[in-house]
Amino acid sequence: MKKKFLGLLLAASMVLTLAACSNSAGTTSSNAANPNPGAQSTAGSAPENTPTGAAFKIGGTGPLTGANAIYGNAVKNAAEIAVDEINAMGGIQFELRFEDDVSDPEKAINAYNVLKDWGMQLSMGSVTSKPCEVTAVETYADRIFALTPSASSAAVLEGKDNQFQICFIDPNQGTAAAQYIADKKLGTKIAVIWKNDDVYSKGIYETFMKKAGELGLEVVSDTTFADGNDTDFSVQLADAQSNGADLIFLPMYYQPASLIFAQANAMGYAPKYFGVDGMDGILSMDGFDAALAENVMMITPFSATSTDERTASFVKKYQEQFGEIPNQFAADAYDCIYAYKQALVNAGATADMSAKEICELMIEQFTTMSFDGLTGSGMTWDASGAVTKVPTGVVIKDGVYVSLD
Repeated sequence: MKKKFLGLLLAASMVLTLAACSNSAGTTSSNAANPNPGAQSTAGSAPENTPTGAAFKIGGTGPLTGANAIYGNAVKNAAEIAVDEINAMGGIQFELRFEDDVSDPEKAINAYNVLKDWGMQLSMGSVTSKPCEVTAVETYADRIFALTPSASSAAVLEGKDNQFQICFIDPNQGTAAAQYIADKKLGTKIAVIWKNDDVYSKGIYETFMKKAGELGLEVVSDTTFADGNDTDFSVQLADAQSNGADLIFLPMYYQPASLIFAQANAMGYAPKYFGVDGMDGILSMDGFDAALAENVMMITPFSATSTDERTASFVKKYQEQFGEIPNQFAADAYDCIYAYKQALVNAGATADMSAKEICELMIEQFTTMSFDGLTGSGMTWDASGAVTKVPTGVVIKDGVYVSLD
């Protein structure tokens, strides 16, 4: 009897051991099952570049740490919300993985290679423009379709039939900003401060100046800066003030803009300000006095204060999960995932297809379909990968964005 009991105990132990080994070698098929999709480890994943057939693998790189982390985390967080929603619906399933590139092109290549080895079938590209310019070369060579939510440089798209953007390209923002300022009669004498070593700022600046000339806007001050001299803007502000500028156009990200607001305030200079989508995020910047951004205007495709039911639901979920109001980068990322869902369903794609097979289907879908999202209704894409959607103007009032229209 004792021997029989010991035998049963040994058998049970072997069963438990086998079960544990089997579980440790499994793969995750959805973001819900993988609470940390951006983890560096690929232990237990399928063989490299082998579709599992259970879920479409979507990857992306962005600054999850460093100076631009507010953008990368907004994209990652919103994409996770969209993936969780879609997976909960049943039917098509997604697995999301995001890698940190610290907004550095070289690190973005390393992050991209991790995603490629993981078996990425669809890409969200890179969050910021310079990294995305280099990863777009890789996705083009590897025939992995990419839809970036926020890398707005025109160079991201050039010569690549499988690279698309859901954000406005830089030239479009410059043109739209000049048109908006002219149509709304927001300023009579315009100053422009821009960053000359940043493709994002330079691209917007160039088209703004061209359109401003066509519209007859009077630009009385045109000053610039670069890395290394981006903390003291006294010279640029003095030039704008001495030339009587009543509106300053700022085609830049929110970090230098926050310093411009503070330094202008300290010198008693109070012009109007008009920015672009890179300014979004300034209200949640650590250590920034949001009162300095009061009445700042900008072009953006998204307003978190919209009463639209779908927008309100997204904002509520984002606040509950991440404790802050989502910015435009988050909304664009959310739209990316849902645009992928629509295109994959329309094409009849299945998760066991190769990245190359899916790529050709996505090119066909994105150049023919219309998509309604948080950042625009009736979005379409041309063969270059650029999106067509209507920008809106917002102004910061009491710490929130309010429509100018």
